[in-house]
Amino acid sequence: MGEICLNNVVKRFGTLSVIKDISLTVAEGEFVVFVGPSGCGKSSLLRLITGLEELTSGSILIDKQDVSNLPPSERRLAMVFQSYALFPHMTVAQNIGFGLRVAGMPKTAIRERVEAAARTLELDSYLDRYPRQLSGGQRQRVAIGRAIVRQPKAFLFDEPLSNLDAALRVQMRIELIRLHDELKTTMIYVTHDQVEAMTMAHRIVVLNEGRVEQFDTPIALYDRPANRFVAGFIGSPKMNFIEGKASGARDFDVAGCNVEISDLLDPMPAGPLTLGIRPEHIDYDRTAGLWKGRILIEEQLGSDAYFTVEVAEIGQLTVRAVGERGYRRGDEIHLTPRPGHCHLFDGDGIALRRAAAPENRTASSRSRT
Repeated sequence: MGEICLNNVVKRFGTLSVIKDISLTVAEGEFVVFVGPSGCGKSSLLRLITGLEELTSGSILIDKQDVSNLPPSERRLAMVFQSYALFPHMTVAQNIGFGLRVAGMPKTAIRERVEAAARTLELDSYLDRYPRQLSGGQRQRVAIGRAIVRQPKAFLFDEPLSNLDAALRVQMRIELIRLHDELKTTMIYVTHDQVEAMTMAHRIVVLNEGRVEQFDTPIALYDRPANRFVAGFIGSPKMNFIEGKASGARDFDVAGCNVEISDLLDPMPAGPLTLGIRPEHIDYDRTAGLWKGRILIEEQLGSDAYFTVEVAEIGQLTVRAVGERGYRRGDEIHLTPRPGHCHLFDGDGIALRRAAAPENRTASSRSRT
């Protein structure tokens, strides 16, 4: 079990609204990530679910039971914080089993649960060590082990990897995915890192200023963002945005150039519109293309190269060039957006609907040279 339902949840601190009428359902066994910029309300929403903050209005149900007024200890949830919060004078085994000892569980049962959690987290050989003898990743696994032994209905993670270096973050992401596959317990994970969200989640809640902008699968958010905020937040490097206006039923005018738009279901309204195109969906060439520009910055990563291109009357665009080695800073380059990957947003930032893309459509940029 572990279904979590939020119904019209509101949280205010005085006159400041931090959570604004949120309703959503996290299915049993699902891995859901709350993501958004700093101050968007993701940690506050997590604390409301655990009971560490009181609701202003609305309700929270866990397995159909209204827990809105229950204290955290009665909600059968386990939370893992950004800080490991381990007792330095206790061994790994003692830290993992601390909550069970406080609850008065028999020593034999505590030992069994601690050993089982240690095996799951590959901490078997560290049970007699102290936190100071562990790496950052190992300490975080101890904190997760302390949550596992409680056998909760759901795990809640509040930016648990932000204190780790880049290599450890990747390793811990893999371990958390493996842990979820093994335990099959509902998990809600808070992060400001959209790469973590995209790689770990079954579904993602994109939050902005206390509201849910979109709740969908990672691929749906990437391919079909509901609005300009989601389009700009999900994806790295971020989506390019270009101002223009409709010039026909399926044509879009940008600085006097006609951009072909395909797969569009909604008609283009009159007036200003915004074209969105991801860096990997811009084709590039040395001699021919819709727009001519000059490379200001070339970021060579080996597998990819990212070009920041200055285009007259449009501005700077980011282009992803897979495996490209032939272009350098200062080179002239011609760019063409792919018609089937162009997004359009109206004056309110709402996306115009597009047809589903064929599965065999590639997502990498390519040169015609």
